[in-house]
Amino acid sequence: MSEKEVLARRFEEHRSHLRAVAYRMLGSLSEAEDAVQEAWLKLSRSDATAVENLGGWLTTVVGRVCLDMLRSRGTRREDPLHDQDGQVRLPDPIVSRADGLDPEQEILLADSVGIALMVVLDTLAPAERLAFVLHDLFAVPFDEIAPVLGRSAATTRQLASRARRRVQGAAPAPDPDRARLRAIVDAFLTA
Repeated sequence: MSEKEVLARRFEEHRSHLRAVAYRMLGSLSEAEDAVQEAWLKLSRSDATAVENLGGWLTTVVGRVCLDMLRSRGTRREDPLHDQDGQVRLPDPIVSRADGLDPEQEILLADSVGIALMVVLDTLAPAERLAFVLHDLFAVPFDEIAPVLGRSAATTRQLASRARRRVQGAAPAPDPDRARLRAIVDAFLTA
């Protein structure tokens, strides 16, 4: 087996996690796939033997790619919440494969404020969004997020805190009835 094939196999082990991070950041499955593909391209062009923690390295790369994509939305004056007809565009739904969902996709789908959270995340500045998603949703420490943003760990902590306050203030209160939530998710999956 060639070195490229081994690297591709190692990358595939992290693909679902990377896609989940990118989806949470961007709210679009197609853009998430683009970000993951960009991470593969960067990995294939770099010296992967020097990377000690491939998962962390790839998460950092995907975070930076997503950050760039979010910033470019602002410079291109995109309105990510509306389509051509002026209708509010919700984040892309996660569609299951024929053989079922993998655990990360199931967690994303079962999240009680999934779509509402994505709409709220679209109101955050790109740096706030990255700090919030990586720390609060994927438990990445602030000292690992700080280099991605090019800021100090304290500043990154403040960005996440500010984003957290906005999300908590704008997101609807989660429904405490877990059985009802599970029934809604099951109905969605059936549909």
